[in-house]
Amino acid sequence: MRIVTFSRIKEYTEANPSTKTALEEWYYKIRKAEWESLIDIKNTFTSVDYVGNSRFVFNIKGNYYSLVAIIIFASQKVYIRFIGTHSEYDKIDCKTI
Repeated sequence: MRIVTFSRIKEYTEANPSTKTALEEWYYKIRKAEWESLIDIKNTFTSVDYVGNSRFVFNIKGNYYSLVAIIIFASQKVYIRFIGTHSEYDKIDCKTI
């Protein structure tokens, strides 16, 4: 998979240094992946949720943070739409971001 919006990870880890290791681990797992479906994603990340509109929610750093990404299987691309705490995630409509 190719992460198109890596700058979001870089920006978030600069503002929140305690997330750096967890987000880097997520990033490297994604880069190695060749997913074709939600089942493939769940084989890598058991706690991922599909929320509709090609958006998937990943739990980061022991469920303290959420990462919402659009995954386009045909082109093997991942677009990060949101990174934040679970309380911040609860305030957004992830189907529209």
